[in-house]
Amino acid sequence: MPQTPPFSGQLNTSSYNKNLYQSKEEGYPGLYYHDNNLASGSLEALIHHLVPTVDYYPDRTYIFTFLLSSRLFIHPYELMSRVCHLCMEQQRLGDPQADKMRVRKIAPKILQLLTEWTETFPYDFRDERMMRSLKELTHRLASGDEVYRKAVGQMSQGLIRRLTVLSQYEEALVKINVAIQRDLLSICNDPFTVAQQLTHIELERLSYIGPEEFVQAFVQKDPLDNDKVTSGCCSKNTPADKTHMRRLCNLFFPVKKKHRARVMEFFIDVARECFNIGNFNSLMAIISGMNMSPVSRLKKTWSKVKTAKFDILEHQMDPSSNFYNYRTALRGATQRSITANSSREKIVIPFFSLLIKDIYFLNEGCVNRLQNGHINFEKFWELAKQVSEFMTWKKVECPFEKDRKILQYLLTAPVFTEDALYLASYESEGPENNMEKDRWKSLRCV
Repeated sequence: MPQTPPFSGQLNTSSYNKNLYQSKEEGYPGLYYHDNNLASGSLEALIHHLVPTVDYYPDRTYIFTFLLSSRLFIHPYELMSRVCHLCMEQQRLGDPQADKMRVRKIAPKILQLLTEWTETFPYDFRDERMMRSLKELTHRLASGDEVYRKAVGQMSQGLIRRLTVLSQYEEALVKINVAIQRDLLSICNDPFTVAQQLTHIELERLSYIGPEEFVQAFVQKDPLDNDKVTSGCCSKNTPADKTHMRRLCNLFFPVKKKHRARVMEFFIDVARECFNIGNFNSLMAIISGMNMSPVSRLKKTWSKVKTAKFDILEHQMDPSSNFYNYRTALRGATQRSITANSSREKIVIPFFSLLIKDIYFLNEGCVNRLQNGHINFEKFWELAKQVSEFMTWKKVECPFEKDRKILQYLLTAPVFTEDALYLASYESEGPENNMEKDRWKSLRCV
C-alpha cells in the first residue's frame, strides 16, 4: 500500500493540471478547465473526480481541496456514502465474482484515498454514519487479501488513536481547575522561559484544530443545492483568544502595587520573546491585554514602566493598512520556517483572529457557485492554499522543554469578567472622574 507523504503545506493552486493528472472520464461532463487548470464543476462531477480507478488517482492537492470545501455543499457522511457507492458500482466490489486481479489493482488506491481522508480530516469520523460507510467499504477491500486486511487495520488504529487523543484533550480542558494565583515572578523571572511555555500552550491548541473547522464556520444552506447542510462551527477546538487575552490581563492585578510596573515590564519582555520565536498569537494577546481599558487606565503604574519596547511591539502589530507590519513579519517567519535548520526556526503561530477574518472575507468575497450552477473551484483552491499553510504550522513540535509549574500557572489563572477586571482596576488605582466613580459604586454594590 502506498504511504501518504507529509503534507507540503505550500499548496500550489496551479498544480492540478489536466495533462499531468488525466481523469478516467476524459471529457467527463460537468468539469471546466481554465488554462489547463480545474476551475469549476458540478458537485456530481467533482465527486466522480475524487474516486480512483485502476488507472487513475486524483492529485493530492485536489483531494485536500475538495474534502475541505465539499462540506459547504454536502455533509461529509453523505459524501462518504457517495464515494462508497461509486467504488462499489464502478469496480464491482460488491460482486463476489469480481476479477481478483482488478480488485488488487484498485484496492491500494481506494485505501490510499481513505487514509488521506482519515489522517487529514479525522474529526469527520466522529459521526457514526461516516464510520459505518468506512467499515462497509474497507470490509469489501480486505475480504480477499491479508495484505489489505493489515493495511485496513493500521488505518483504523491510527484513526481511533487520533480520535481518542482528541477526546482526552477535551476532557482535560473541562477538568482544569482555577488555582489561587501568586505573583508569576515568584515562579519564573525569565521572560524567554515564559514565552516558551506560552508557545507550548499555543501549539497544543493549534494541533487539535481540524482544517474543516475553517470552512464549517461559514457553512450555510446553498439556495442552488438541494442537500440540507446546517451551519455550525467546531468551537471546541477554536482558540479562545479573548479568554487567553483576559487570562493574561488578570495576571497584573493580584500583584502588589509597587510590583505592578515591574510585572508589566516583564510581560513586555515576554511579548518581545514571543515575537522572536514566531508566536504572534501570544504576542497579540499580551498587547491586547495591556491595552484593555482596566489596564490602560492605570496611569500611575504606566508612568513607572519603560514603554519604548512596548511601543515597538505595538508598531509591529499595528492594525493600520490591514496589519501590514504584522503580515510582513509573518511572511518573514514563514520563509524562515521553510528554510529552517532547527525545530525552533520552524515555529509560526499566526494571530489567529486575523487568520479567521482573512478566510471569512475570502469566503464572502467570492461566490461558491457560478451562474451555470458549477462549484467555483478557483475560490476553493485559494481557500485550501491558506488552510494548508496553517496545517504546516500546526504540525510543528514544540522544541522547548516543558516547565510544569509555569504551564500550570498560565493554564489555571482565573478568567475575570469585564466587570471584575474594572473592579480590580479601581481598587488598584481609584476612579478619576465621575463616570468612573459611578461605575465603581455600581460594581461594589453587585
